[in-house]
Amino acid sequence: MAVPWEEYFQLVLEEKLSMKIPEQNMDHVPPVLRLLEKRQKLVDADRGLQAQKEVFEITKASLKQRWEQLEQKEQELKGSFIRFEKFLQDAEARRSRALRRAEEERHLAGRREAEALRLRAQLAELQRERARLQHGLQRLEPCARLLEQMLELLPEFQEVPELVARFDGLADMQAALRLTERQRLAELEEARARLQRLRDSWQDELLLQGQRRAHLLERLESARERTLHWESKWIQIQNTAAEKTLLLGRTRMAVLNMYQLVCQHQRRPPTLDIEDTEGQLEQVKLSILDLSAMLAGLHQAESTAPTS
Repeated sequence: MAVPWEEYFQLVLEEKLSMKIPEQNMDHVPPVLRLLEKRQKLVDADRGLQAQKEVFEITKASLKQRWEQLEQKEQELKGSFIRFEKFLQDAEARRSRALRRAEEERHLAGRREAEALRLRAQLAELQRERARLQHGLQRLEPCARLLEQMLELLPEFQEVPELVARFDGLADMQAALRLTERQRLAELEEARARLQRLRDSWQDELLLQGQRRAHLLERLESARERTLHWESKWIQIQNTAAEKTLLLGRTRMAVLNMYQLVCQHQRRPPTLDIEDTEGQLEQVKLSILDLSAMLAGLHQAESTAPTS
């Protein structure tokens, strides 16, 4: 509990007076002097108290100002602490977002890299397939030229697929004829087997079996007639194929002659095999292209030469 100011000053005055009064014999001092001395002591005490009061007030004001400053600093520290705590929270949130974005970007970069590798592999596969198809096209180009030449020699065909379809039809017909021939032979063998069984059977059925035999013989004759018909067709097909083969041989011979003429013109021995018709055609084509270029150059030189 706080002490009032009056009691505080009274206590201080009594303490000062008790300290300054000497322990002497008061009977030898005159009353006036004692009164003056007391008054002087009271004045001195009052001055001391006033000075202490001023010092106390100054100290109190200084302490109050210091306390206010401390409270202001405390508020500032609290505000700084709150701001710093908020800054740490914001920094942690930004750090978490940055880490999430970095993780997402790493995953996205990994997926993009995997997709890029897959697309590169697919592109390489497509390029290999394209090269393979181009190689096959270049390999089949002489055959296409040969088929075109055959079309020129066979006017009844207008397109290459028609020629190929005709030969496929002939091959299918040949296979069908062979199958029919095997079936007829099988039927003939079966009829012979039945005839042999009939010969070994009972005598009572000879007439019936004879009739059946006659019927089978008729069927056999019909089968033979059909076989002869198809055999004639097959011979006709073979003759047609022989003619085509002969035409193909003449074509190859013509190509060989042209190739030999080209080699003689170029004054070099033939290096290709006799059966390599495609290579011979390629060499003849190159020679014709060279001669065409040479003739074109000569025509150009004659057109640009000054008239005499």
